[in-house]
Amino acid sequence: MTEQLASMDFHPRPQAGEPKPWAFPAPERGALPNGLTVLRCHRPGQQVVAVEVHLDAPLDAEPKGLDGVATIMARAFNEGTDKHSAEEFAAELERCGATMDAHADHPGVRASLEVPASRLAKGLALLADALRAPAFDDSEIERLVRNRLDEIPHESANPARRGAKELSKQLFPADARVSRPRQGTEETVAAIDAAAVRAFYDRHVRPATATAVVVGDLTGIDLDALLADTLGAWTGGAGEPRPVPPVVADDTGRVVIVDRPGAVQTQLLIGRVGPDKHDRVWPAQILGTYCLGGTLTSRLDRVLREEKGYTYGVRSFAQVLRSAPDGSGAAMLAISGSVDTPNTGPALDDLWKVLRTLAAEGLTDAERDTAVQNLVGVAPLKFETAAAVASTLADQVEQHLPDDFQARLYQQLASTGTVEATAAVVNAFPADRLVTILVGDAAQIEEPVKALGIGEVTVVAG
Repeated sequence: MTEQLASMDFHPRPQAGEPKPWAFPAPERGALPNGLTVLRCHRPGQQVVAVEVHLDAPLDAEPKGLDGVATIMARAFNEGTDKHSAEEFAAELERCGATMDAHADHPGVRASLEVPASRLAKGLALLADALRAPAFDDSEIERLVRNRLDEIPHESANPARRGAKELSKQLFPADARVSRPRQGTEETVAAIDAAAVRAFYDRHVRPATATAVVVGDLTGIDLDALLADTLGAWTGGAGEPRPVPPVVADDTGRVVIVDRPGAVQTQLLIGRVGPDKHDRVWPAQILGTYCLGGTLTSRLDRVLREEKGYTYGVRSFAQVLRSAPDGSGAAMLAISGSVDTPNTGPALDDLWKVLRTLAAEGLTDAERDTAVQNLVGVAPLKFETAAAVASTLADQVEQHLPDDFQARLYQQLASTGTVEATAAVVNAFPADRLVTILVGDAAQIEEPVKALGIGEVTVVAG
């Protein structure tokens, strides 16, 4: 056997090729005669085309007492049109292998479509009908309202969702829409009917203030003709620019315990408001935040998970809340995770020690290099699908960013140094200016948390 193996000719081992340069794809910008802005991006090989339509119908435009009407409107877009009932519309989507969804958030409403390139014409026609002439049938709106009312108790029972609602309530003034649940409360949702949905649609949904993003393999597709026949048939008034209210927040250091008697874990959410993507500090802030708690190798995980065993993971992140055309805006800067109830006090103590050590000693070059590798190196994989590219381009639209923002961001991340990243994350998470929300058993955690001295402690009902 040995002699036989020695005489075999093995195929040469494959060698790695030269890495190809990559950059986030640049879209081509245009407009239709009806005023609809269009961004298109040809992605060879992406046979499933993704379409994202941003509608300038932000949550702060919802009428008083009707929080959640934008969400009900978004969900009703694929519940029938002037051509198809709700059942017929769903069947037509299925026949062309398409999926359609819509949701509302602070910047506006987003409608999303994914459809095979070979059936793009049919998919765009259905999307256009949904935006142009939604049925908003009384019975369908009533069903959507009931469904939403059924969801709210489940969200309140979820510690992470309950903590997020409490943080918004604590950070922002009560009269600011950003302080209240995105999809409304039981009281406001119960007040929504088809007339309210139609009125919100008529007031805020029109092509002149909307943007459509189309991404995929457009080989052999006359996209101009398809858009003209579908989304181009959508009509509406010019609309007026809406003033974007400034984001005002109170980040006085304090702790709020949402009482859940008998809870075996404490859900923690620690946050404040900071700069958004328009600020030149954003790349350094993203890099520093990733070093702090972006992955399993981050500093928070190394201490709280690996060394102490308090948690399965703690994450830090920055999430844009709302941006204005003038470049102003704000982002939520937060740390989230869960720990077992008896170790809530020690875990918070160690977390604050990490923040203070960061301020005193800074990040290491190794932490910075790992973060750059993880953020920049995996970007081509992150944007393999047309849907991922379309979603990011639509994010740029609703945040009033230039079309090349994402491409430049990766260049800036790669060139950001350790000192810059340290300064940004220290400013993002000052140990004495953080609002801490704890969803857990107040009887067990209140006194240990008070002993830490990280701010006044208040207990609210869970």
